[in-house]
Amino acid sequence: MKKELDIQSLISGKSRPYRSILLLGPPGAGKGTLGKLLSSAGNHFHLSSGDIFRGLSPESPAGKLYHSYAGKGHLLPDDVTVGIWHHFVEGLIATNRYFPHQQLLLLDGIPRTIHQAELLERYIQIMHIIVLETHNMDELIKRMKRRALIERRADDLEETVLETRMRVYAEDTQKLLEHYPASLISRFKADQRPLEVLRDVLAKLSHLLSHSEESYV
Repeated sequence: MKKELDIQSLISGKSRPYRSILLLGPPGAGKGTLGKLLSSAGNHFHLSSGDIFRGLSPESPAGKLYHSYAGKGHLLPDDVTVGIWHHFVEGLIATNRYFPHQQLLLLDGIPRTIHQAELLERYIQIMHIIVLETHNMDELIKRMKRRALIERRADDLEETVLETRMRVYAEDTQKLLEHYPASLISRFKADQRPLEVLRDVLAKLSHLLSHSEESYV
């Protein structure tokens, strides 16, 4: 009798943890812009969890669940978030869009809670954490509203929802940063031009960002 194939193993197999840099900052701080600039300049892979979840079909079970939370400015349950995220990443690998042995994974929007960080430990190896900081929350809300109109992000148009997201971010991120060693964390001023933020990041982390490919024996 032929041994049945494990289809899931054919898709994902067993791989080393993805070498990752976390991009943290309040909504509208420029994490997505920085991630795209770093991916273009250094052949890294920028992955926005917001793009993953906004791309879910509203008619799918996962999409319905996501939109029911996002519409109120709340986050999905952590285990659901990490499960959908990991399935998406394995799909990128299977379709030759992300090469974990050669590229750093620039994670934008995940983890957001300590529980998510704990769930992700089996999947990622954190090389560094970039924190974009700004204290001008009114300007961030204006920036997000402009972005919502341009990119048609309905979840970024309601000011009460945006304020809830800011509050949740502030509460959860402080706890999250305390979860990681201080030696992994670098902070940068987000209220600069994107290229100025990029300049500061490259000046401090070029040793890491310019040597992404792993060496195998």
